[in-house]
Order: sequence, then structure tokens, then C-alpha cells
Amino acid sequence: MTRRPGRIQLPPVAPHPQSAEARKLQAAAEERGFVVSWTPIELPDEWKLSYQRWIRERRHAGIGNLGRALEVRLTPNMRFGWAKSVMVLAAPHAYPDPGKPSDGLRIGRVARKFWVREPDPFFLKRLLEPHIEALKDLASQLGLRTRDYVDQGPLPVNLYAVRSGLFWRGRNAMPNSQILGTRVTLACLLTDVPVSLPPQHPDRCGSCRRCVSSCPTGALLGDRRVDLNLCISYWTTRHEGLIPVELWSSIGDWLFGCDVCQDVCPWNWKAERAGWFWEGFHADSDLAHPDLINLLTSSEGEFARMYAGSPFERAGRARLARNALVLLANTGNTDHLPLVEVAAQDASPLVRATAAEALVRLGGVAEVEGLLRAPDPQVRNL
Repeated sequence: MTRRPGRIQLPPVAPHPQSAEARKLQAAAEERGFVVSWTPIELPDEWKLSYQRWIRERRHAGIGNLGRALEVRLTPNMRFGWAKSVMVLAAPHAYPDPGKPSDGLRIGRVARKFWVREPDPFFLKRLLEPHIEALKDLASQLGLRTRDYVDQGPLPVNLYAVRSGLFWRGRNAMPNSQILGTRVTLACLLTDVPVSLPPQHPDRCGSCRRCVSSCPTGALLGDRRVDLNLCISYWTTRHEGLIPVELWSSIGDWLFGCDVCQDVCPWNWKAERAGWFWEGFHADSDLAHPDLINLLTSSEGEFARMYAGSPFERAGRARLARNALVLLANTGNTDHLPLVEVAAQDASPLVRATAAEALVRLGGVAEVEGLLRAPDPQVRNL
């Protein structure tokens, strides 16, 4: 059972909905630790056009759910004609570092969102789901109609978060808040509650461009959009094949995901000092600081048991081993050669091919010669 979180005290964003039923629903959501805001369901035409252009330019790296059924995604009341508003639920995940275990080889970084034992790192849905289901049940009892979507599902939840007035759109393309920063997991309920458009949050990025200038790959376009084709998080968490060698040095020591654009944001510094996070999230030290030896030497069964119910389980052993090899190659430390040589004998062609490039970069040329005769073209033609 998820421990009930405490309530984050925020200044009022906009007037609450007028109906007593909607106010009861909001109070119940806040009691469960969510930060709540509301917006009418209609999005501005210019926002829709910008999103459609982002898809046409293929900035979404071909991630299918982002470009599917665009018309309905951006105008959900085409499908749900009864829907009048969106109740945005924000669950901050600026939880503290749980600490690094003393054993193993723990030199890689993992984006903070992935420190939680939840098998889908892009939705965190199963952790929020019991609370959202309870809110839907309450809404039904109150005579309200609802429909839920979590994080990057069929709705552009980030746009609704900005439209609700609690956030503005940061230069890193994420909803940003003076209170919560950008480290928030978002969910929303479509409702039949009529609401007025709240005042929009002033843009507090000002002249700051820390996130844009700090992005290792130049993925942030500077116009509050991101090119996922260049994003370290995409390549290390979503991409299934080989990571292009020209990106290796930019990936640095990021093992899974990337937080650079959030780490450098002053509004996140404020949120972290305040210690605001949804207490349903529990950071795991073995996810925050994984042991690269385990990732490169464990069997499929051992990996599954070690990382059960985690983002790593969803990505799979081969992809984590691939990422670990890129990281080790980027260190330039020849002490890691024996571990890379073990990976060069891995059952997975993806791991062996990545190990071949890592061996070259670390000076293990003799070990590469055998791989060049490998029957698998993915390895031989690297």
C-alpha cells in the first residue's frame, strides 16, 4: 500500500471550480498529495500547429504514440463530447538521492525519474493508478464524468499543465514552476466540469539559457522544443539498437536517461531545497547508482530478479549492458578492459557489437579481431 503523502502548500493558482462537487474532488486529490490545477479542454490553435510541425519535422524520433491520432490527441472532446475541462494532477519527483551502495562499480548516472521501482519509466502509471482510480470512483459518486490519462499518454499533458496556469513552458520544453520546478510526473482527468481559463503563468525563464547551452548534444532547439533524435534520454532509454558512435562522447557518464537540462535549472534548485516530492515515490539506491559489473555479467534471470518492477526491467538487460559499455569506453580507463572483454562474449549481438567499439576505444585491439570474424553482421559490420 502506498503511504499517503503530505500536502504541498501552494499559493492559489486560479479560482477553484464553482461546483461543490468539483471542489470536493479537488480536495480529495490534494489529500492524496497531488498538486491540482484546472483548465478548459480547448487548446490554442497555435499550440496545436506547433505540435503538428514538431511531428512533421520528425523531432519525436519516430516514437509512435507521440504522433498517433494527432487530431484526437490535440482535441480530445472530438472523442469525448461531454468533456469540458482538464483537472491536472502533478506529483513532484524531486526526491533526494538515496545514497550510493559501497559495493560494485557504480560510476554511471541515472536520471532521477528512474530511481523508483516502477516498470514503466515514462508513465509511472502503476504508482499513481490506485489514487486516480479512487478519484474517478469519487467523481462518479458525486455525479461527475471523468476519464484519465497519465503522463505521456494520448493527451499532450505537458500543454495542459501549462494552460492550467500552474506552470510555464521552460526552454527545455518541460512545464516549469517557481514552486515545483520541472521534476513533476503529470496526470490528468478529463471532466465535465465547466471552468474558466485561469491566468497564464508568467515566463520566469527570463534571459536564462542554462539548459539550452548545457545540453551535451544540442537537443534543445532554443524555441522551447526538443529534438528527441539528439536527446540522450531517448538513446539510452527508448532506442533498441546500437547507439551511433558519434554520440558516445556526448553521452558521457549517463547510463540511463539524462537530467542535465533539469540539474542546471535554478527553479529546480529551489524545489530540491524545499524537499517537495510526492511521498508515494520511494527512491531505490540500486537504481540511482547501479552496479555496472552486475549489468555486464548477470544472466537474463539474475537481471530480471535484481531489477524486478523497475525501469531497467522494462528496458531489458541487453540495452542496459549496451549503455554501460558506452559509459566505460567514455572513461578512457583501461582498468575496465577485462569487464569489456567479458561483455564481448555476451549472448546478445547488441552487447557484443557495442563491446567491440568499446574495446577499440580502450585499446583492446587484439580482442576486437575475433569479433570482426563474428557470424552476426551487426557485430562484424560495426
